[in-house]
Amino acid sequence: MKNKKFNLTMLMDMYELTMANGIFTSDMRDTVTYFDMFFRRVPDDGGYAIMAGLEQLIEYLCDLHFDDDDIEYLKSLNLFCDEFIDYLKDFKFDCDVWAIPEGTVIFPKEPIVTVRGTAMQALMLETMILVTINHQSLIATKANRICRAAEGKPVMEFGARRAHGNGAAYYGARAAIIGGCAGTSCLLTAKDFGVKASGTMAHSWVQLFKDEYTAFKTYAEKYPDSCLLLVDTYNVLKSGIPNAIKVFDEVLKPLGKRPVGIRIDSGDITYITKKARKMLDEAGYSDCKICVSNSLDEYLIRDMARQGAQIDSYGVGERLITASSEAVFGGVYKLSAVEEKGEIMPKIKISENTAKITLPGAKIPWRLYDRDTGKAIADVITLHYEKIDSSEPYEIFDSVHTWKRKTVSNFVAKKLQVKLFEKGKLVYENPSVKEISNYRAEQVDSLWDEVKRFENPHTYYVDLSEDLWNLRNDLLNSLSKN
Repeated sequence: MKNKKFNLTMLMDMYELTMANGIFTSDMRDTVTYFDMFFRRVPDDGGYAIMAGLEQLIEYLCDLHFDDDDIEYLKSLNLFCDEFIDYLKDFKFDCDVWAIPEGTVIFPKEPIVTVRGTAMQALMLETMILVTINHQSLIATKANRICRAAEGKPVMEFGARRAHGNGAAYYGARAAIIGGCAGTSCLLTAKDFGVKASGTMAHSWVQLFKDEYTAFKTYAEKYPDSCLLLVDTYNVLKSGIPNAIKVFDEVLKPLGKRPVGIRIDSGDITYITKKARKMLDEAGYSDCKICVSNSLDEYLIRDMARQGAQIDSYGVGERLITASSEAVFGGVYKLSAVEEKGEIMPKIKISENTAKITLPGAKIPWRLYDRDTGKAIADVITLHYEKIDSSEPYEIFDSVHTWKRKTVSNFVAKKLQVKLFEKGKLVYENPSVKEISNYRAEQVDSLWDEVKRFENPHTYYVDLSEDLWNLRNDLLNSLSKN
């Protein structure tokens, strides 16, 4: 958690240290490498994903050290040489790290985190880079789909009790805010990250009292300025709303207060909200909001809106906090280059599955924006030495169907990555979660509507520069002859 010191350095796969030990005892000890994190497919077959989790990755990298009990445990495995154990005792992180900022819309293939450093150190970062960025990017992406389905109506993250552990609840709620949620029921996340906390009562509150009316009356007396009643413990239309209206009349109205709203957590929500809206309006409470929950996702929210449901806000839990429709984000961490005598030597991984063939070399991802509309045209991945000059026309092409080409002009080219660490020293300042969420809104707005469709979205192009395409093609051809 943010305010609790807990050393995560050993949260790594064992092979990260066995490989590091092997490199330490070889002539590759000082070899400088480049590793990229990227992903191959957008969750839910969506048009784009949302970058999240960078702040927690930075916290991890700033606190990399092996405690005494870590060292003793590693010794007990009888796998590592004494010199390597001594190296870990005095471990000092000294890599360069670049990443795409949180809240940015991201696409398959492009490097979203890049690490430059000795092979020993770069290898040891794999697990935490992946677990941190994969989890929060998955939840932020799902949250954004749900919030877009709500069409501007507030969505509250309600999933802590269904999350896969306390860390997933805590950081998942953070990612949900980045994705577009207006608040969270998780108090620890709300406190630590300065976001809105939301919540009123559970069904158990109503059940504790002798009857529903008494439960509502007591709650209204305790919280006259924030009275939102859960009306579906027994029967929404026959008792819940009539009792709520009675309490509004008898408790709030004499105090000059207005109810915040009612919440419905079960039943045919579309039908019930239509009836509830009519009952509240006729009683003089047209300003009383209707909030709904109950295993919602983007498709249910969209369908209810199409059917005319009278809903003012949503509470979304299990299907958001677990991203239940898509189990993993799928980011991977792969070697892309090594430095030999100051020269960057590209590396490539080849697979029978062509989707798993990596992009070689030290690279820079760019985004091209139309100068007039501000809309994103395409992303281009170049080699590290290349520049995209916005003052000149620039040709982009499909990396598979290379005859598909387009020359763009009147555009702005922006590098997507920023530098986080310079030789192990933090050189980046984390924005607040609210600032990240605002930036995410701008980012999503820069996409054409066709890219944002839930079904069969337009494929946003991530192209390769001519030099990168030629490098990859040359490596594939040379290796295929071996």
